[in-house]
Amino acid sequence: MASCTSFADESSPILEPLHFEVVADDMLSELTASTSCPCVLCDTVFNLPSEKEAILKHLVEEHKIVIADVSQIADLSKYLCYWKRRFTEAPLSEFCPVVRTNSKATDLAPSEFYFILCDSLPEDKEIRSKMQIERLEQVLEEQQKERMDSSFSRMCLFCKRHFQGNRSELFDHMTEFHHFNVGHPDNLVFTNELLDLLQERLHSLKCLYCEKTFKDPIVLKEHMRKKRHKRLHEENAAYHRFYVINYLEIGKNWKDIMSEDDTDTPICEEFSAEMTDDWIESPFAKVVCLFCESLSDDYNSVLQHLQSVHGFDLAELFLESHLNYYQKVKLINFIRRQIRLNNCICCLDKFLSYKLLMDHMTTTGHISRVPASSVWDQPEYFFPTYENDNFLHLLPATERDDDTDVSALKNPYVENSDDSDRFFAPVVPEESVFDNLLQDLNSLNLIEEI
Repeated sequence: MASCTSFADESSPILEPLHFEVVADDMLSELTASTSCPCVLCDTVFNLPSEKEAILKHLVEEHKIVIADVSQIADLSKYLCYWKRRFTEAPLSEFCPVVRTNSKATDLAPSEFYFILCDSLPEDKEIRSKMQIERLEQVLEEQQKERMDSSFSRMCLFCKRHFQGNRSELFDHMTEFHHFNVGHPDNLVFTNELLDLLQERLHSLKCLYCEKTFKDPIVLKEHMRKKRHKRLHEENAAYHRFYVINYLEIGKNWKDIMSEDDTDTPICEEFSAEMTDDWIESPFAKVVCLFCESLSDDYNSVLQHLQSVHGFDLAELFLESHLNYYQKVKLINFIRRQIRLNNCICCLDKFLSYKLLMDHMTTTGHISRVPASSVWDQPEYFFPTYENDNFLHLLPATERDDDTDVSALKNPYVENSDDSDRFFAPVVPEESVFDNLLQDLNSLNLIEEI
């Protein structure tokens, strides 16, 4: 079982997505160990996969043999050995279609005959399919070994937490706390190599999404956060080999499979709504508490947790203060931001650690109160503190949301609600905030005299 440190962490998480480097998709050859392979018609030997281009060129120039769709051959060495044996049993013309070049009377260049090996030949298609299945079995076997491997030991890519045991714990952690989602761990293979590659790029100060290089880690981190580059680019073929879906069908990667139209697939009549009850939601759909690392399965569960464990009745707050959907979003983002910065959500005092913050809010009762809307009902809180915060996805909408002009909203709870003090601590400045700001800027010599 993987283990991790406490909820508080001095290192700030990177809150953005990543991108893949666009390179040739050669994951088939990467699965095949380096081996010596003779030409199908002569004794010339090539080292595959490093000399793949050389042997293909040799076949065309020396023997007039063209192999179509080489990228779709799971094991080129085994494929060539198979045809070398078959070509000793009969002439090439009995296996391969023959194409004649410069066959017109007006063609000046000499005419030549080429032999084509492609999957339109039943035998060729059969051997390609067989190797595809063998490769898929190899990948699934490797994936099963990784699942059962208890010796896994690795530090998170974005913080100092260390994990041992099941590697899925690490991927779940990076998804839930750093919002770096590379997909369900059960869909990944060669995970050690994937983590090595990601770690090497981060150490090289490269953005994982756009591949730009930055001068220091802080600039890189801010770039990935602001640009939402804390994810892997789906078009980057360098990462295709780490996903099982790319091994399912010959010549198809995940994008081809996902784009297939299945609307014409017949649906069994026995299929009913009752069957959908057995569908299991992704574990990444869990909701993280506003104040601790507790996970809930749905919106009602997290509300119950907030009330029973922390004494924070968010449902009652929403109901009595008549917040519209956009204000709910901003309030949640405000609370997330303050907890992340170790600031009290009510008085905004800053503390040195998460534990000191929670002790303060619990003893003072500030954990159940938030400031007046003038503090948190600001445009900056439209942006989530944590990317893919499932709490935001589950916020209920109200009938007034669709017709409400957010910019025209007043403070509906401090002025109109008799119970406003129950949740909101009004912030009424006794002095001019603008004048104080000017004085602060003047004291720092940030305003030039005109």
